[in-house]
Amino acid sequence: MNILVINTGSSSIKYQLFDPGEDEPLASGLLERIGETGSRLLHRSGAEKKEIQKNITDHEVGMQEIVACLAESAAEAFARIGGIGHRVVHGGELFRAPVKIDESVLVAIEEHIPLAPLHNPANLAGIRAAAAAFPSVPQVAVFDTAFHASMPDHSYRYAIPPRYYQRYAVRRYGFHGTSHQFVARRAAEYLGRPLTQLNMITLHLGNGCSAAAIKHGVSVDTSMGMTPLEGLVMGTRSGDIDPAVHLYLSERTGLTLVQVDRLLNKESGLKGLYGSNDMRDILQAYDRGDDAAKLAVSIYCYRIKKYIGAYLAVLGRLDAIVFTAGVGENAALIRRESLGELEGLGIVLDPVRNQSPEKVTRIISADGSVPVLVVPTNEEQEIARQTAELLAF
Repeated sequence: MNILVINTGSSSIKYQLFDPGEDEPLASGLLERIGETGSRLLHRSGAEKKEIQKNITDHEVGMQEIVACLAESAAEAFARIGGIGHRVVHGGELFRAPVKIDESVLVAIEEHIPLAPLHNPANLAGIRAAAAAFPSVPQVAVFDTAFHASMPDHSYRYAIPPRYYQRYAVRRYGFHGTSHQFVARRAAEYLGRPLTQLNMITLHLGNGCSAAAIKHGVSVDTSMGMTPLEGLVMGTRSGDIDPAVHLYLSERTGLTLVQVDRLLNKESGLKGLYGSNDMRDILQAYDRGDDAAKLAVSIYCYRIKKYIGAYLAVLGRLDAIVFTAGVGENAALIRRESLGELEGLGIVLDPVRNQSPEKVTRIISADGSVPVLVVPTNEEQEIARQTAELLAF
């Protein structure tokens, strides 16, 4: 049986159809601008590509359009859909693994909306739309936070009075868990060693960025916190910042706390430092000698290096470092600068291997170094794998 993976945003639906035993999807697509003018469905099945432009009023109508497209262009694979896996951003403390969706799960996801107000409502819309389109197909929720649910309390608790944790769930959760889990497993397979025997640091570097400390295959710490704002410098997020900055800026500038929150989430990070959150633009400017670009890269890589050092101390022994996601997989300069001067820790890049543009899992470190790998991430494939395992395909 095949698995349909759904990743729903507030105005979009991404989907991929997998045979769980294969790496490449049988079909895939993106429906964007739901509820807006100019809705567009980009669909691919094998070598066939198509674009459909029509106004899509809501997610349920959008799912109907996706179903029709799949049934027409990938009829045989479509007929064998036996499960649907959904990306759900926040499962709080309740969901530590993928779960088969029923009414109680829907209620729980809704109850977690205060922890992910931008994402969980969209995820729920996708689940309900898929249930309407596939009423007899079992659905599974795979949570971004689940992989990090193994963190010990001294890692996830903040140093604030317990009542705020107990009453309001204020703690560190972490995100990008599906990606960290996927690349850790792939790295272990590439190294030919059991994941349960490995300690590694995984670095998911895209527009959103996070690091994870993985001990014997289990997440013991991660850089994002209660929200995705904490941690590394990102495309538009500041990452770690003195929490008193919120109040200081509010008092000095007249910005409301909501406006300061938007500043730190939407207008900071690389965008705030350079003016663009696209690392490709910044690296081009860096090569031209642009001072703002050089500062942005320095701050970005310095933060990564600090987390590597901290997580090496947490793990005690390091068996691998893994770079993944758009920046991690493609930006050789970022990898070089993030790992510079770490020879004393046994981490040495091979400059030729690091510059390779290959889009495959590969080692970029020198012989004798702690292995440093680039592993292309595939969160949808990981969701398909977990869905198939839960449904015992």
